[in-house]
Amino acid sequence: MSPRRNPPPRSGRRPGPRPSRPPGRAPERPTPASPGPPVPPRVRIPHTPAQTLPPRPDRWLWTCRAGFEPHLFEELAWAGTAPRLLGEALIESDGAPGLSPAFARQGMRVLASFPSPSPGLSADALARSVAARPRGAPLVLQAYTPDTPSGNALAPQADALVEAARALLPPERLLEDPNRAREAGARLVALCLAPGVAVLGEVLAREALSLAPGGRRRMRREGDAPSRAAMKLEEALDGLPFEPGRGEVCVDLGAAPGGWTQRLVARGARVIAVDPAKLMPELAAHPRVRHVQESAFAFAPEDPADWLFCDMAWRPLEVAQLLAKWGRRGWASHLVANIKLPMKDKNPLLLRVRHLLSEDGGWSGLTVRQLYHDRDEVTVTAHRR
Repeated sequence: MSPRRNPPPRSGRRPGPRPSRPPGRAPERPTPASPGPPVPPRVRIPHTPAQTLPPRPDRWLWTCRAGFEPHLFEELAWAGTAPRLLGEALIESDGAPGLSPAFARQGMRVLASFPSPSPGLSADALARSVAARPRGAPLVLQAYTPDTPSGNALAPQADALVEAARALLPPERLLEDPNRAREAGARLVALCLAPGVAVLGEVLAREALSLAPGGRRRMRREGDAPSRAAMKLEEALDGLPFEPGRGEVCVDLGAAPGGWTQRLVARGARVIAVDPAKLMPELAAHPRVRHVQESAFAFAPEDPADWLFCDMAWRPLEVAQLLAKWGRRGWASHLVANIKLPMKDKNPLLLRVRHLLSEDGGWSGLTVRQLYHDRDEVTVTAHRR
């Protein structure tokens, strides 16, 4: 007997495919969200200048992933900081207390800018400018370029300038290990070399978006890593004051094939990996991994976990509602999650995501960042109040 089929609609058109849903048991209905925040008026984005413009002293220079200038520009405009598009991956704005744009990789206060090449762009001149910074706090001297083909071509020149300037500075003023910059109360002093323009800027390490030059936290993919996801997690954990420790319980929603689970196990954590799909065989057999083959939307932990991790290719608002449910019910103490943003207008949706997590979910200390290894996505971190 042939299988039953629904009759076609009277219009003669066959019904389209049913909307997909996460595999496994049907998810419970999301709790109705509170009204979202008002969306500011849309911002007119200027055209990218043909030649990089110099930033003004005492303003802030921001760098971002190439192609995401409109999103960063709009964020800064909504914050009332009068942004100006300088060139590919570079925007300047007024400063604002606690400003942490999601689409910025790094921000620094402009000390000086000058044409490149120019007589002022030399190791001696750079060393004199750095030496003139107030004494007391150690300095971390860095170099970076915009993450574009024309910018990357200047990286060897920028690195050589900074290395030569570092050799001219008193060693006691410099902090060699940037990973200790926050605890040492250091300042990051950076040379940004862009096509036609060189910029010297600084930011307190404890206020910096990233300790990596220009926010480009490059990592080498390990041979046994099942996916690029592992590098995203490592970068996210680098930005936290602490990380999962030995014996702590982590729930990894959407775990397959196991990129995040693998890195958590390597730290000594116990992982509940939730995904209908299979894990890497060595992870599935690991004594500190319990694989729950069901939908992340249907899963409920037996006991509260220390950490909640989530990296699912799914609708961003539904993922945010799921994360809010975990916060509201006290199912985890700390959150690290990746939110996909395939749509064109990203900032209005990010407003709703922030609102869901903080207001509906009760998560605090919320950060939303497009990290170096993120693409059309952002990484969020938070903890329970």
